[in-house]
Amino acid sequence: MREFITGLKITGMNTATWMVENCQVLLRKASGERVAPPAIDIFKAVFGRLRVCADEPVRSPLDDISSLTFSRAPAHPAVRLSGSDGRNLRLTFGHATDTGFVRAHGESDQLVHDGRWYPIRADLVQSALDWLEVAGVKPDGLITVGDLVVLRAQKETPFAVFDEVAFDAAKSVIDEPRAPIAGFSGALYPYQLSGVAFLSLVAEQGVGCILGDEMGLGKTAQVIALLQIEKNAGRGPALVVAPATLLENWRRELASFAPTLTVSLHAGADRAGISARLQGTDIILVSYDTAIRDEEILSQIAWNIIALDEAQAIKNPEAQRTVTVKRLPRRVSIAVTGTPLENRIDDLWSLADFAMPGILGGRNAFLSQFGNEIGDAVRLAPIVAPMLLRRKVLDVAQDLPERIEVPQALQMSLPLAQVYEALRKQTLEEFGPTGGLVATTRLRMLCAHPQLVGSWHADPSVEMPKYERTVELLEEIFSGGEKALIFSTYQAMANLFMSDMPRRFPKAFFDFIDGRVEGAMRQAVVDRFFEHQGYGVLFLNPKAAGSGLNITTANHVIHYNPEWNPALTAQASARSYRRKQTRPVTIHHLFYVQTVEDVIRGAAAFKQDLAREAVTGHEGNIDPMAIAQALQVSPLT
Repeated sequence: MREFITGLKITGMNTATWMVENCQVLLRKASGERVAPPAIDIFKAVFGRLRVCADEPVRSPLDDISSLTFSRAPAHPAVRLSGSDGRNLRLTFGHATDTGFVRAHGESDQLVHDGRWYPIRADLVQSALDWLEVAGVKPDGLITVGDLVVLRAQKETPFAVFDEVAFDAAKSVIDEPRAPIAGFSGALYPYQLSGVAFLSLVAEQGVGCILGDEMGLGKTAQVIALLQIEKNAGRGPALVVAPATLLENWRRELASFAPTLTVSLHAGADRAGISARLQGTDIILVSYDTAIRDEEILSQIAWNIIALDEAQAIKNPEAQRTVTVKRLPRRVSIAVTGTPLENRIDDLWSLADFAMPGILGGRNAFLSQFGNEIGDAVRLAPIVAPMLLRRKVLDVAQDLPERIEVPQALQMSLPLAQVYEALRKQTLEEFGPTGGLVATTRLRMLCAHPQLVGSWHADPSVEMPKYERTVELLEEIFSGGEKALIFSTYQAMANLFMSDMPRRFPKAFFDFIDGRVEGAMRQAVVDRFFEHQGYGVLFLNPKAAGSGLNITTANHVIHYNPEWNPALTAQASARSYRRKQTRPVTIHHLFYVQTVEDVIRGAAAFKQDLAREAVTGHEGNIDPMAIAQALQVSPLT
């Protein structure tokens, strides 16, 4: 009977009719009952010769639903990503049609959208759902920043992706009430508050990120605010890994911004075998080199957060420091760097692989997909945008003062501290504890560089944290194509800079102005510095550059050694921002702790407002008590 009916053109019979309801094609039987036939039967009724369905004689659906077109190809599984900030990112599971995304409706094997019918293959749907399950992503609901990066990073998925997310870590402002952070004593700029909100978001979600703000925008303060928030939430401990030159600065910044946090500097001869003490501390500070040596100890702790300062240090994925920090157990990873992309796109791969392990796949697979062409960078940008928070000075200039003061407290290396201590004792024997200003001069020169008072290593940066930190600063400044002024009291220091720095940075401009350069020639040096198309440094003596020169082409200033007279420092800084400067100037003050430089920084005259002194004048009188104190402090105590 079935074959007989199938072969006939059905007319005048009491047949079932086809209809569209709730985005599906249904069959209304002669009895009035509505049923949803399998998609394969609908397909055969349209494109084949099926004339019996659900035990009812039927004609082609085209005869009953003339306004509907039918697709031979199934609707492919798809997901839609939506949301405008990190807290409302959402994934919706559905299907891709000829005209866009359609949300899935139950487990139906068909759908109707925009006047077109599509079959749905259950095996393809299951494959897509299995992929999401393995990736740890819910098929319908809120997703994390990490989930978004995972989905964007995939070269191939068993589903189409409709990415409608407007969220970008660098561009989005998280507009939520920002209550004061209990225990945090610093005042943050608006962009820093947004940064802290983003860091807190990724920490809540248990993922990681790259904090890539430009130099001078206060990345350290933002991280400390996050560490305080995490402590308040009962989560800890945290490990901060940084170059040895920055550990003392981190200790001081933590004491200033978050004085209630317990901090331990994991360094020196007494550090081995103390994991129990480390676990009872809120924040552990460690250098990259010490982290390598003490990986076994550090791996015994389940870190809540590991933050890498100057994280470009791990850009080489094969370096031991990179391998070590990536192995350390942690819940949240924060890579802090002012230069997230220095030379090659794969620099960014290593940072991302620390922040969200495996997020961009293996390095070889990544390199096969992304080269160093502009087009590769354009394709990579939306993938990493949710996890990379980078603001430039010009982007937030309206929030900033005209100059940003950045103290850089440095700890002497042990060999340097031993040389300093020997010279200090010799000075006390020669001049006595009240020897006057001249007694501190050789100590100040030693702090500038040991070569100024004796012999040292052929490489001036060896065991010399201040010189090493200067090189690090210049690397970051030059990576942005910018210029700097470096002030030092001593001509011999300018000579050392001029003999060594061009070797390190052969493409940079270098010149100097001090007492050896006649007044009439100084402006010519400034003009050459201004006209140079690229990055560079002008080395200056603060007295020689104290009047008549406006060097506004530089937006970074490094005071290599502190001056007893604060007005001299203020006037020197004013060279770069006095006139025509269109962006804030970042002023770095380098000094060694527990040395004569620390005393100079802390002297009462130095604590006065430098800007006010520059206007009202300062005689530069030095408290004899400060000089006496300078001869007593020791970097070995």
